[in-house]
Amino acid sequence: MFKKHFYKEVKSHGNPSNSRRTSDGWGQGHYGAGRGGRLHEGLDIKCSDGSTVFAPFDVTLNGKLTVYTDPSKAAINEGINLSGEGLCFKLFYVRPDRTSGRVRKGERIGTMLPMQRVYPGITSHVHVQMCDKSDPTRYF
Repeated sequence: MFKKHFYKEVKSHGNPSNSRRTSDGWGQGHYGAGRGGRLHEGLDIKCSDGSTVFAPFDVTLNGKLTVYTDPSKAAINEGINLSGEGLCFKLFYVRPDRTSGRVRKGERIGTMLPMQRVYPGITSHVHVQMCDKSDPTRYF
């Protein structure tokens, strides 16, 4: 499996250890955290705005996704559906370089979008969500 690195980013302020977003003024990043009247259905992994996001293992790109319907969040309203190693998952807040085909482990998937424009002061992060909405925490 891929318990060491689900994704990694490379930049001077990178997060190759896949540190999780804990708590900030906007809430918490763990699976099941409260979000008003709903629960957080993914896990937030710290990633600096503008960082490059790489494939954690060989993956198939299964199309772009739209995260929000709210136009005020347009700056971060992108993501990608992926599958590989028997898993189906989504990465939110990533502008994919392409939306179909295969990407090999360590190759670039896309760029982290500017979370600070939409949520000033939040710990910028990639939201990882399993397609079946199960808890992805065990993979980190």
